[in-house]
Amino acid sequence: MFEIVNETKALIEEIEDIRHTLECAIEHQCAKNVEFNVIIVNNSYIQYLNKEYRGIDRVTDVISFALEDTKDIVYDNYRLLGDIYISLDQAREQANTYQHSLKRELCFLSVHGFLHLLGYDHMKEDDEKVMFALQEVILNEANITQ
Repeated sequence: MFEIVNETKALIEEIEDIRHTLECAIEHQCAKNVEFNVIIVNNSYIQYLNKEYRGIDRVTDVISFALEDTKDIVYDNYRLLGDIYISLDQAREQANTYQHSLKRELCFLSVHGFLHLLGYDHMKEDDEKVMFALQEVILNEANITQ
């Protein structure tokens, strides 16, 4: 289930693209009955989160907080995956740097965060190859191209 906060609607027009892309990601991963949040923030807030929870005092583009990392919480009829925080400021900057649209960048970051919620990681080179290839497959399925 997706809920769009009015403040977010006013900030970005790409919200429906994010929704569609995440629906494709959910389907691609056969993730049934899942719930998670996508929260759009500014650079100062994501830097605070990065410092507070990861001990890294700098801006980042996306941070995921996966609830399934803790096996203490189990729900019968659905999976509560967690939260994805995306810096709109950083997304805009990266879209400019990589010379693609804000839509592409926001969808990429959303999928990236979603895959982290499912347990994917990119700390090792082999894991990075798997995760990044999967991101591109999902983005292509959602028709989000460069």
